[in-house]
Amino acid sequence: MSEAVNQNNVAITLPDGTVRHFVTGVTAGEVAADIGPGLAKAALAARIDDKLVDLSTRIEFNAAVSIVTVKDDEALELLRHDAAHVLAEAAKELWPDIQVTIGPVIENGFYYDFGRADPFTPNDLVNMEQRMREIVSRDEEITREVWNREYAIEFFTSIGEQYKAEIVRDLPESEVITIYKQGEFVDLCRGPHLPSTGKLGSNFKLMKIAGAYWRGESRNEMLQRVYGTAWATEKELKQYLHRLDEAERRDHRRLGREMDLFHIQEEATGSVFWHVKGWTLYRVIESYMRRRLEGASYVEVRTPQLFDRVLWEKSGHWEKFCEHMFTSESEERVLALKPMNCPGHVQIFRQGLKSYRDLPLRMAEFGCCHRNEPSGALHGLMRVRAFVQDDAHIFCTEDQVNQETAEFCELLMSIYRDFGFTDVIVKFCDRPEMRAGDDVVWDRAERSLKDALDQTGLDYVANPGEGAFYGPKLDFVLRDAIGRDWQCGTWQVDFVLPERLDASYVGADGVKRRPVMLHRAILGSFERFIGILIEHYAGRFPVWLAPIQAVVATITNESDSYALRVNEALQEAGLRSEIDLRNETINYKVREHTYAKIPMILVVGAREAEQGTVSLRWLGGKKQEVLALDQAVANLSDAAAVPA
Repeated sequence: MSEAVNQNNVAITLPDGTVRHFVTGVTAGEVAADIGPGLAKAALAARIDDKLVDLSTRIEFNAAVSIVTVKDDEALELLRHDAAHVLAEAAKELWPDIQVTIGPVIENGFYYDFGRADPFTPNDLVNMEQRMREIVSRDEEITREVWNREYAIEFFTSIGEQYKAEIVRDLPESEVITIYKQGEFVDLCRGPHLPSTGKLGSNFKLMKIAGAYWRGESRNEMLQRVYGTAWATEKELKQYLHRLDEAERRDHRRLGREMDLFHIQEEATGSVFWHVKGWTLYRVIESYMRRRLEGASYVEVRTPQLFDRVLWEKSGHWEKFCEHMFTSESEERVLALKPMNCPGHVQIFRQGLKSYRDLPLRMAEFGCCHRNEPSGALHGLMRVRAFVQDDAHIFCTEDQVNQETAEFCELLMSIYRDFGFTDVIVKFCDRPEMRAGDDVVWDRAERSLKDALDQTGLDYVANPGEGAFYGPKLDFVLRDAIGRDWQCGTWQVDFVLPERLDASYVGADGVKRRPVMLHRAILGSFERFIGILIEHYAGRFPVWLAPIQAVVATITNESDSYALRVNEALQEAGLRSEIDLRNETINYKVREHTYAKIPMILVVGAREAEQGTVSLRWLGGKKQEVLALDQAVANLSDAAAVPA
């Protein structure tokens, strides 16, 4: 199809740098075919000068063109986008009176919202997925058309698609109304799309049904949302479904009940009732963190829960965050429960005259915060309304930012390793759209943090627009045992809050200056981090973290007195142990304590009592070893040692 160069030709530059010439108006699909039949068959879409387009798009100017196949990063979103359209077509074929609304791509999949009088059933989900596979097998051509706005409104209204008509009606006047057709199905969409339904393949699955308000507004009518997932290969689909099964098995809410760690109830929505074992775990983590912070020269403080609204207005939090604050009135004053600790720490810093010799001042607090999260967003320990942050703020000079950043990153990575997390992603987050401070201040803060990060040598990725409202930040994302990412730690450079709250120190030249305020957290919230730990380890904590580290279980009541002596020896060695003297079979006891995820079970009977030994069973192990009591205590103490 290549042509000689003339005024009716366009020059197409391919990814390898070669240039081919085509007749003006050539489609991206025809370019793929000219390159080779293999590429034409594999082609899903094209990128023209960095814009993703349909293969049917005509090229009217010289451009850089690349053909997108299933191997490219863009392919997955295309597949999921088309899966949503195929789902909508399937629903329309099964229930012609159903109304289709919107069907976007989401993380790991897609959904489509439907207006239907009768609720979907699990069997309906099966039928929709089967009809989707039929549509894929038909390999219907997908075509794009541009429609007149009024015609589009009239068309959708005429076929009973009131939601689609409303969407078109509300689009900006400048918006081009694009329609995609596949078979008899017509949908409003910006695209792009695959060339045909057959290109979607069979690597998709419908997952669940949920309710959703039209346009996310609770005053609007309730729709029915069907969620699905789609992947480029069968292997990826199976891996994803396996991860879901693993996530269900590791669900911290279920394990929290089974292990008697905590519960949450309606009378204290979004707050945690810590049971004895759960609070033991909490205190072990808090003690560990306190020791690590003391070793890094932090001082620990405590600030009030309630602050006058005036302070939040001065800090800027009221304007940006007031809808998330719990407020109260007393003596004609509006008070708010603190959602974060930073303004309180500035108040401590401001007490007394500070010199440059006092800096850096590292101020830590295990501060209880409250945020008015929507009830629908609450999720066990992962999203609560009352939580404790391992919060700290470092007041320093601008020249000290690099060193403080390096030391913080080293401390954070060391702590994560101790908790069993070695895969950590660092994200550099710059200025958000809504922010305090002028661009000159932000330029300075971003440059300072970027220089400091570069000096740490850590790999990082850019996360544009996701900084805090007062300054740029680093986010630290942990990857757990089944590949899920959790953002926990943060490091934020703030030139704004010290100015707003009038924090200052006296420099070496005797002049008052503003400190830089570095906001930082490592675990984030204790509640959420414990939830992550439960799921990461599926409840099988390392011995040093386990609420109960060992159980002494008797075979018969004749060995009760010896069991008491064994348990006493364990506790004297500092181990968290319990004793099981119940009149049950040893197999029953072992099974029950294994189910409770106790790391070590020490079985004692008449023979062990006579010989001064124990039979030791490790959680997950199939064998037991017989050890002298002193040796067993020494071994268990070594296993339970808190990381140095």
